[in-house]
Order: sequence, then C-alpha cells, then structure tokens
Amino acid sequence: MPTQSPKQPPSQSPNSLPARLTDIEGEPNTDPVEDVLLADPELKKPQMYAVVMYNDDYTPMEFVVDVLQNHFKHTLDSAISIMLAIHHQGKGIAGIYPKDIAETKAQTVNREARQAGYPLLSQIEPQG
Repeated sequence: MPTQSPKQPPSQSPNSLPARLTDIEGEPNTDPVEDVLLADPELKKPQMYAVVMYNDDYTPMEFVVDVLQNHFKHTLDSAISIMLAIHHQGKGIAGIYPKDIAETKAQTVNREARQAGYPLLSQIEPQG
C-alpha cells in the first residue's frame, strides 16, 4: 500500500497576491481584500477590404452578374449596375469585408471563373 505524503497547504495561484495578515502597527488586519479593477480592452474595428472585379474582353456580362448575385448577394438591379461600372470604368467593387472574408471571396470568384474558362480577375484593396 502506497504511503501518502502529508498534506501541504494549498499554494496560491500565480495571479493572486497574499493578503496582509497584520497592519503596519502589528494589529490583525480586518480590512477586506479588494481586487484590482482592470479597464476593458479597447477594441477597434478590423481593417476592411474591397473585393474589386476588373474588366476583360472575354468574360460575359451574364457571368459577372451571376457571380455578383451568388457570391455577394446583390439583387439583380445592383448586380447589373456593378457589372456596368466594371465594363465602363474598368473595375467595380463587389463588396467590402474584413480581410480574411474578402480574400476568400476573391479567390472563390477567380477559381470559378477559371473553371468556366473566363479570365475574370478579382483582387482585394484596403479601404479607408
């Protein structure tokens, strides 16, 4: 039968400080122990990125409208408006998202376009 070691007093956690048992004059300390209040961390909004689609001479307008509706949840009217901006101005913003979401959407659109045989290009650009 194994021998049991004598019980040791519980050690204090590394985040707690021992309470002072006596005051400066040596009298027992009866003051309650107060926790240190920490300020809430300041949170800032994440950097946002635009998913920008660029014009080319080969991708059909219908394909671009379909991508804008399926991947960016635009209505038919807003998808057509963005597609026309891409066509006339050379590029258009499909949506604005945090970086990881914008990267994923741009990669997904580029992959879908390649699979369909189109050179449509989407990239992300920082906003603000």
